[in-house]
Amino acid sequence: MINIDPVLYIGISQSFFAGLLISTKKPVTNANRILAAWVFLICIELTFALINSTVIEMYSFPFVSFTYGPLLFLYISFMVNPRKKFNWLALLHFIPFITFFIVSVIFRSKPLMRDLRSFFVPDRFISLRIVYSTAMFTSLTVYSILAFILIRKHQKNLKDLVSYTSNVMTLNWLKILSISLYLAFIILFILGGLNMIGDIIPFDPYFVVFGFISAFSFVYSYYGIRQPAIFDPEIESNNDEKTEPEKYLKSGLKDDQAREYLEKLISVMESDRPFLNRDLSIQDLSVITDIPRHHITQVLNEVHGKNFFTFINEYRVEEVIARFKDPANNNFTILAIAFDSGFNSKTTFNSIFKLQTGMTPSEYRERFFPDGPHL
Repeated sequence: MINIDPVLYIGISQSFFAGLLISTKKPVTNANRILAAWVFLICIELTFALINSTVIEMYSFPFVSFTYGPLLFLYISFMVNPRKKFNWLALLHFIPFITFFIVSVIFRSKPLMRDLRSFFVPDRFISLRIVYSTAMFTSLTVYSILAFILIRKHQKNLKDLVSYTSNVMTLNWLKILSISLYLAFIILFILGGLNMIGDIIPFDPYFVVFGFISAFSFVYSYYGIRQPAIFDPEIESNNDEKTEPEKYLKSGLKDDQAREYLEKLISVMESDRPFLNRDLSIQDLSVITDIPRHHITQVLNEVHGKNFFTFINEYRVEEVIARFKDPANNNFTILAIAFDSGFNSKTTFNSIFKLQTGMTPSEYRERFFPDGPHL
């Protein structure tokens, strides 16, 4: 058996202090409360694992892992919608956790799953082991899919609200870590399966999983502590679940008024050039134009056929091209011109520019302005 006690000690200390930092982080949000609860639960699971292996048998198999999927989903839910109120029905997500907690404690003195090589031994507990493993796999799979869908939907909705991207806004770090968490568990399940059918691998993944949980806790805590609240509390999100036509059924915006609003938006963009503001949001444009925010979204989507993100960044691309033409900018790099034109990310600039022109910025410069700036 692999001695992972040192890893457990490190994981317990790290997760405990990370939980304290997150729970006292300002501002206090439901998302931070959930993340703090998650990290503390990891601390508890690692503590139980340590006691279980060195002092006394406290449970027959790990059960805290049944909270990982629900907590991931709830953390993302409250992160993308800070105005969301906690509903006690959310506790229904933890029924499997409560169920296997009770079962694990009741049968704590029974040899249910101390060695994966005996997983398929035909004793009276084989059905329980199969149900436990199936439930764990199902929980991680379902909640990982739900979390991925929620983040993707959030990223899509962002394009109606802001004109820029960042890992803080898009939660790309959370999407990557969530996928990594699931893939890591899949690998552990596969290794566990190999271990069940014979001595194919020289260690028991059942114990190695706690080392992985320790590392996972550190990474999530690090990013969770750095992650600020995403939205201004005033941003509405009650239309997120509706299709585009349903969103605007009760807006009261007439066709003539919509066209006037679009003309005004285009006029302001060309005269005042607010797109040069790298952090321009739909709320900022609403203040500048005196057009209600939800009407800007409706006009752009229904009349102009674009979302806010695309609408603003197309002007930025045009600005970049205009500056390419000016010999006065020949001493500036392409990236410097992009930032001066309102972009705040090299990746976003490159992808938007290629989408609009069919060429990368460098290819465009080399073809039309060979004496222009370099990256």
